[in-house]
Amino acid sequence: MASTTTTDSKPHAVCIPYPLQGHVKPMLKLAQLLHSLGFYITFVNTDFIHDRLLKAASITCFADFRFESFPDGLPPCSDDSSQDGYLLSEACHSNFLDPLRSLVARLGSRHGDISCPPVTCIIADGMMPFTITIAEQIGVPGMLLWPTSVCAFMALKYHHLLKEKELVPVPEGQLDSIVEWIPGLKDVRVRDLPLVHAPNGLSPMREAAQAFKASGIIFNSFNTLEQDLLDAISSMYPSVYAIGPLQMLLNSTSSGGEHPESVIGSSSIWKEEAQCLQWLHSKEPNSVVYISFGSRVTMTQQQLLEFAWGICNSNYPFLWVIRPDLVKGRSARLPPELLETIEGRGFIVSWCPQEQVLDHPSVRVFITHCGWNSTVESISAGMPMICWPCHCDQPINCRYSCRKWGIGMEMGNGIERDAVEKLVREVMERGEKLKQRAVEWKKLAEEATSGNSGSSSMNLKKLVEALLG
Repeated sequence: MASTTTTDSKPHAVCIPYPLQGHVKPMLKLAQLLHSLGFYITFVNTDFIHDRLLKAASITCFADFRFESFPDGLPPCSDDSSQDGYLLSEACHSNFLDPLRSLVARLGSRHGDISCPPVTCIIADGMMPFTITIAEQIGVPGMLLWPTSVCAFMALKYHHLLKEKELVPVPEGQLDSIVEWIPGLKDVRVRDLPLVHAPNGLSPMREAAQAFKASGIIFNSFNTLEQDLLDAISSMYPSVYAIGPLQMLLNSTSSGGEHPESVIGSSSIWKEEAQCLQWLHSKEPNSVVYISFGSRVTMTQQQLLEFAWGICNSNYPFLWVIRPDLVKGRSARLPPELLETIEGRGFIVSWCPQEQVLDHPSVRVFITHCGWNSTVESISAGMPMICWPCHCDQPINCRYSCRKWGIGMEMGNGIERDAVEKLVREVMERGEKLKQRAVEWKKLAEEATSGNSGSSSMNLKKLVEALLG
């Protein structure tokens, strides 16, 4: 699509992520993609997320890429911690609709306080399907960027069948039963399904059921990676756009364009400690273990210690992201005797530029919770994974990574230092097959996002055509 020449003539996309780190990141990448293709962007966060981004990432606004925010109605929260997930979900469904409707009404209004082109489309997080109503009221396409893998989306969509099959709560001995009633899903056990251990976690199931009301559903995935599942969805609902990996597509689309590739230095709500990259420069190729459990996972102090001693005892250099709130209910800290043992061999940060870390030649393996952003970024880097999934979509992402895509090894639920050490050594010393498969998937991701012929590139073109009506 050719870029337009004046701000007033640009199509105007309002992008609204769910207010969590793992949701803001892909939405911001999508917004940058559309911006590089000539869209005017209004990126809408809650006040809490907007303030965190300002402090951590130095947001730069352009004349045609601006940020707006609104209150979430929740009590104040420390900059070192995340908002309570349950309260946030409740606030989203009870507090967000009216301020978002008012904001959209003000955008482009010649009598309002915001001067910009009329809104031509709304793209919101899949956890916020009520935004479809706002789009319908102003007569523009309303699309959803779904924040999980396609396999997780399908599992959530058909989650109601667990009750019909009397699998909630899961009877003893049924956790390892293979699921055969979800279209496109293969070799997945009951234990791998999202929220199977959290029957009260109704919100994502409800959102998945409502997603087909949108003008389109967007996934940060690519055709080759989840072909069977995309075929299954497309047979029910044709307006599905797999345009991932988003960063690869952004790199491909933005090269040579008139807009800067990056609107902000980072999409992180934590301050990234870039000095870890200098530390990586000092290490031998394929020698470092990288550990990060994302922005939401918490663990006990004992689990932290078992991980720490297991990684330490493997005798490999490591880079570890330990958020201040990683240990539930207390500040995450390693004991002095362990810090003394790892001095010079381990580098600990509270947050880091993960995509740059995964691309670094010194890194050999990624110990991860299997959140979808981390999984896609690992695939994009050709990086093998050691998987420790905890909740939500993480178990099914782990299952696909280990069994279908062949790029990971599962650690299991129980964390013991000897098992951690053994698994790290196995992947570091004998993980050639995992690395080979990871590199193969990276090449397929590059093909999907390259030029005009890649599947994600073509799907992006179709998406833009649909957004333009």
